Amino acid sequence: MQVSKLRPLCQLTTLNNVITRTVTSNAIDTQLKSWREIPGPSLWDVIRQSVPASGGNRLDFTDGLNIGLNLYNSYGPLVKLDAFLGRPVMILLYDPECCAQILRSENWLPIRTGFESFNYYRRYKRNKNNENKSNPNIYGLLTDHGETWKQFRSTVNPVLLQPKTIKLYTAMIDEVAQDMVARLKSLRGENNVIQSDFAMEMNLWSLESIALVALGRRLRCFDSHLSSNSPEKKLIRLVHDIFKTGTDLDFNISLWRYFPTPAYLRAMKLYEEQENLARYFIDKTIEEFAKQGKTKLDDEKSVLEKLLEINKDVAVIMATDMLLAGVDTTSNTMTATLFLLAINQEKQDKLREEIQTIKDPSQKRYYLRACIKESMRMMPVVSGNVRETTKEYNVLGYTIPAGMSVSFMHQAMSMMDEHYPRATEYLPERWLVKKEDPLYHGNAHPFVNQPFGFGVRSCIGRRIAELEMESFLGRLIENFKVEWFGPPLQSRSASLNYMIGPYNFIFKDA
Repeated sequence: MQVSKLRPLCQLTTLNNVITRTVTSNAIDTQLKSWREIPGPSLWDVIRQSVPASGGNRLDFTDGLNIGLNLYNSYGPLVKLDAFLGRPVMILLYDPECCAQILRSENWLPIRTGFESFNYYRRYKRNKNNENKSNPNIYGLLTDHGETWKQFRSTVNPVLLQPKTIKLYTAMIDEVAQDMVARLKSLRGENNVIQSDFAMEMNLWSLESIALVALGRRLRCFDSHLSSNSPEKKLIRLVHDIFKTGTDLDFNISLWRYFPTPAYLRAMKLYEEQENLARYFIDKTIEEFAKQGKTKLDDEKSVLEKLLEINKDVAVIMATDMLLAGVDTTSNTMTATLFLLAINQEKQDKLREEIQTIKDPSQKRYYLRACIKESMRMMPVVSGNVRETTKEYNVLGYTIPAGMSVSFMHQAMSMMDEHYPRATEYLPERWLVKKEDPLYHGNAHPFVNQPFGFGVRSCIGRRIAELEMESFLGRLIENFKVEWFGPPLQSRSASLNYMIGPYNFIFKDA
């Protein structure tokens, strides 16, 4: 179908003395339709793709980009997915100006859905098993909403968003990157292909990096002599198992919302063990701080030291949030970036030239940053942002009530030529060229691409993630000429866009 490209108009409307956000098109028709009339695939189409035995191959909901584009091409800029087995109705929005208006309107106390099983653990199971170990009213950033979320976010913002504090980690994060490069060299076979699970290796790098910030220490993830029963190994296994089990509960068909399934019971145990291990490592770091006996200036204190000054419970909850949200995100982003550079050798050569010219990783490398930005445009770790509306909206001729889940389809929009010319091409230059250039990224609506989210619920670990990725990518391209063989890298969409093997990288010495 031909989709209207009319520029939306946004205004405030009063209905029954309640101010609501109205997003309408330039069309003359002002008759609003119910959200139930929003076009979308039938429930039967969804069932056919969710239950393998039922057959059918029209919609593949594990392919985030293609399903997003197919739904847009079939139904237009506003799509409805019906509720199914515990999953709520989801409205998909592809109009960037409408996305902007809703996100801005929801920016006081926004509700971001997701992490349902983890939220259930923190609100109900943790309190039953608490044994006075932690404050039951602290739920963290990932799972909480409302005033308690706002209070927690306001508490940790000055620590995690302070550039001077994050800069303290530059040398340590770079040390992890160099250690990982050495590990990859040792894992190469005769054909320069990594002889182990590449996805696991990337997760080890990411976990080792984020643990420096979250737990104030290195976990020695690369130490082959580390005992399998050590707390470090247990945490490594836990992080891996939590990603898989949590995704199965929250994004696949599961009956845990109705009765305690085996997967649900396992997840509750994993969440508890992770929090206990985070507390264990933080206690060890506190002991080491005490032994040092040094008085530090505020600018010299680490993230963990500053969080501990606020409240130990805050430090533990924030650490578990960072371990849950800060491993798969950076590892999958880095894998996607390496793939795009491997199949675009001229871009990789240009990046290597910059790295060889600017050898100090603490100095700004603009092309390196552009390479990561472009990969996050094309192969982002999440397909879009989600909000649960707190008020009624009139969007493109339809009424969307409060309490509705709305997904802002950033990845699909980012791959449309109307927003980014030559959208399917990997062109880091679009982030560096001047305004007069047709490729200039600023010509796109700013709400087309939001890889770190928007507003008060934007990623609090953005500065940390950027430091990790820039340091690691710089060291990799400095040491390796990365190539790719075989079919393109594939991804599977769940809570994140997970890169899936085979990982056909070749790491030749540069």
